[in-house]
Amino acid sequence: MLLGTLAVAGVLAWLLQAREGRIKASSTGPSDELPEPVRAALADAPSVTLLQVSTTFCAPCRHARVILARLAESTSGLAHVELDVTDRPEIATSLGVLRTPTTVAFTSDGRELLRVGGVPRGDSLIDALRPHLP
Repeated sequence: MLLGTLAVAGVLAWLLQAREGRIKASSTGPSDELPEPVRAALADAPSVTLLQVSTTFCAPCRHARVILARLAESTSGLAHVELDVTDRPEIATSLGVLRTPTTVAFTSDGRELLRVGGVPRGDSLIDALRPHLP
């Protein structure tokens, strides 16, 4: 019994680790149904905005913040906005975010380009966004 439980736990841990930081392409059109804080973040945005959905006590969120801020600083047409949903879980729900950190890349008109669950890998993220940047 114990060995079976350990085996299942090991497989689940491996699956979660394999999904960490993986980019999932999106194909949604511009949305008029984005929550107000997201629409506000995109109002004067450049070509692409990386919206980081975080919570107060999320340790990996701090690591994601550093990676995304560096990317935005060094990449023309890219912005980074962090949205803390600790006291506003309805925002995470409306975006379909189930874990933090989650990074969602939006065009300035609100079209979702991609999302990353967990801490993103900077080089992979820039490669995926390159066609959308000036």
